[in-house]
Parts: sequence; structure tokens; C-alpha cells
Amino acid sequence: MSDAFIPRHSSPEYSVPRHSPPPYPTYPWQQPPAPPAPPRTPAHPPLGHHSDLRMLRTAYRWQRRVATLTALGYFVLFLLLSAFAPSFMTATVSGGLTTGLLLGLLQLPVTCVAIAVYEYTARRGVDPIADRIRRQAALDTGRGAAR
Repeated sequence: MSDAFIPRHSSPEYSVPRHSPPPYPTYPWQQPPAPPAPPRTPAHPPLGHHSDLRMLRTAYRWQRRVATLTALGYFVLFLLLSAFAPSFMTATVSGGLTTGLLLGLLQLPVTCVAIAVYEYTARRGVDPIADRIRRQAALDTGRGAAR
């Protein structure tokens, strides 16, 4: 019986039996093939599931957040003060220098501090983990080439 005559909207309790061929020929004079050998498991987990990668992702995520929030946080504070505290921003600090102009001029040093924080956290937290992963990957590649 062909499947073309069975309606596609038939009830779920009726289904056409599907028969798959056996995985090997079933001649009486042939023995079934031997089961495949189990795959070799490595001595350590693959690099993608390594805890060092998780640590690197976390350290890099914190590094980006701290540097971004330092620079953007100051700029957003400057914009909010400009929009909602105009009397504070127009107040004179000394000799015709207003608070708004002073805070605007401080944007450059704050950005430099954000860059310095980014580099410091990279050298201190992210780079050692990345170097350790790089050395481990080189060892794994060397072991794989030796096999």
C-alpha cells in the first residue's frame, strides 16, 4: 500500500509502519560484524569546556564593564547635570570658569583613567588566564600531532 492514499490528517493512533533495513546483511553464512571499539576518552576535558575558559570569559566581562561604566558613567552624569541642574552647571568656580566647563574638561582625564583601568585589569586578571589557555592549547596540539 502506498503512502499517497493515506490522508495526512489521519488520527495519531494510526501510523504507517516504517521498516528500516538491518545494519548488516543477514545471510546465514555470514557472521554479524564486530561491534565498533569504544571511543578513546582524553585524559582531560576538551578545551571548550575547560574551567579556564569560563574564568577568562568572566574576567574579560568584568574588565569591559568596569572600563565602560567608568567612561560612560561619567559622561552620562555630565549630561544629566547639564539637563536637570543648569544652575549648578553655570555656577562659577573661579575666574569665569563654570562648573559645566570644568566637568567637560575633566572628561578627557576620566577617559584616560578608564583606559588605564582597562589595561591594568587586562595585565593583572585577563592576560595570565589567556596565557595559561594558550600554553595548554599548544600542549594539546603537540599531543595530537604525536599520535
